[in-house]
Amino acid sequence: MSASPAGRHHASAEPPALPELDAAPGWRTFPSRLTTLCLVELRKIRHDRTELYTRAIQPVLWLLIFGETMSRLHSIPTEGRPYLDFLAPGIMAQSALFISIFFGIQIIWERDAGILTKLLTTPTSRTALVCGKAFAAGARATAQVLIVFVVAAILRIGLDWNPIHLLGAMVVVMLGSAFFSLLSVSIAGMALKRDRLMGIGQAITMPLFFASNALYPVELMPGWLQALSRVNPLSYEVDALRGMLLGTSSSLALDLAVLVGATVAAVAVSASLLQRLAR
Repeated sequence: MSASPAGRHHASAEPPALPELDAAPGWRTFPSRLTTLCLVELRKIRHDRTELYTRAIQPVLWLLIFGETMSRLHSIPTEGRPYLDFLAPGIMAQSALFISIFFGIQIIWERDAGILTKLLTTPTSRTALVCGKAFAAGARATAQVLIVFVVAAILRIGLDWNPIHLLGAMVVVMLGSAFFSLLSVSIAGMALKRDRLMGIGQAITMPLFFASNALYPVELMPGWLQALSRVNPLSYEVDALRGMLLGTSSSLALDLAVLVGATVAAVAVSASLLQRLAR
């Protein structure tokens, strides 16, 4: 016999449990998917190391040519330290900036190749996707830092070789690289084309670099440039590096807070623009 109407009504009135079960898995699987994306990016670097080798030339030239020349002029006050010592942390940050600021080109290429669209159709969150790109930029920048360390040792630059401080400097550079790579991804989400992104990247790279304390103290800048330096994340990155590697007075807590806050904001913005880029 068929079930009574009351029984059928009671059975249909029971709330389904599926929506409650589907709410959590995205957060539970985020770490594993992010780890997978990071491993994929590391595999890319391992299979094609040409970029690492060619980009290593730039920081070496800055230290050997610009640094050595400016050291002879004695025109920049560096708190009694040799100019090469003052310059080395700035070149680490600069190398990371130059790597990261054009990182959006890679994601536009992936869009054009159909890879981005396929990734967005998977359960992987957009936040995990952009964080994977940020990790890739940080890994490449860390390689540049290691090169600067080697050159600094050869030139006998007076860095603090405490392993904890060296690791801290790598973390700071990775944070800075993550921010600037995500800034590039955000610009890619608005520009949508490689040539536009290249133009915007070239337009902002040198102002970011020269409106920071990478080459000279902030006190030497005119007032308007000092104001720009105070809102430039690169200045906080360089300040943190000098505090760790040279022992200069720095607001390390403020520097890290600015870098972390800027990176978190960049993650949110770039993830929101990723879908627009894939259209």
